[in-house]
Amino acid sequence: MNFAPVGIKCPEHAAVKQSRVRAPQQTRTVRQARRTVAGLEAPATVALVAVNVLVYLVTVYQGAGLNAPGGQVFEDGALIGAAIDLNGEWYRLVTAMFLHAGLLHIAFNMLALYWLGTVVEQALGTWRFLLVYFVSGLAGSAGALLLTGPFAVTVGASGAIFGIMGSLLILEYVATGTFAGQAMALIVLNLALTLTIPNISVGGHLGGLVGGVLATFALVQFRHTRQRWIGPALVVGIAVASVLVASIRVGNYDYGGQAQPPTATAVTPVSASDAWAAASRASGTRYGEHDT
Repeated sequence: MNFAPVGIKCPEHAAVKQSRVRAPQQTRTVRQARRTVAGLEAPATVALVAVNVLVYLVTVYQGAGLNAPGGQVFEDGALIGAAIDLNGEWYRLVTAMFLHAGLLHIAFNMLALYWLGTVVEQALGTWRFLLVYFVSGLAGSAGALLLTGPFAVTVGASGAIFGIMGSLLILEYVATGTFAGQAMALIVLNLALTLTIPNISVGGHLGGLVGGVLATFALVQFRHTRQRWIGPALVVGIAVASVLVASIRVGNYDYGGQAQPPTATAVTPVSASDAWAAASRASGTRYGEHDT
């Protein structure tokens, strides 16, 4: 994919003139080759899709079917603020990105990840792309915690995917000199859906978007300077800031009007299953309130 003056285009439409007539077999061969090359040039995107699908299949097997994933992997990996605060399970900020609440949830997310991730990975390079992806996911988790209670359950890769949209916005601006392109239209459309469809993590999407914009700007700004390390260092700083925001949020939870959350000396720290059960009772669903 190339960033052309009018937006994001495939290489065959960006600056390469094509003959008007091609034999059907030749056309199919060329398209297959391009798909293969795209996959080879975006190995991290393909790997992320594969890992997400694999984790989803595990949760389907442990749960109650394609639209009712669950089990130990789901419960131990979902983003639950109380589990982070009381048990110190900070890994949930990352593991929640690889869990999904149903077939349509993962299908739409993986389609978006492959479509957008392939473009961004080819533009930034694999390692920079992975930095943007995971930092956006962390920022999305922090944003989700900011706008939910201690027992809300949040899962999904959408925070990281919104970060990839933010990355596209910066890359398109660098190439065209304007924000009024296809990336902005895509972001506006998805934000509109975020605000209108129930059970979507608004904080997760907004946090991921901000994280992706800031991370990509830092990488692009210092990519061609002698101090190339500054860009990745700033991205790491964004990740640290995201964890700090999450820490401040969970550290100020109000558990039933108590000034301080319960401690191990007063009660047993909340377990994943306890938090899961509390979240399920509060939301009236098996999975909790928010998907991303």
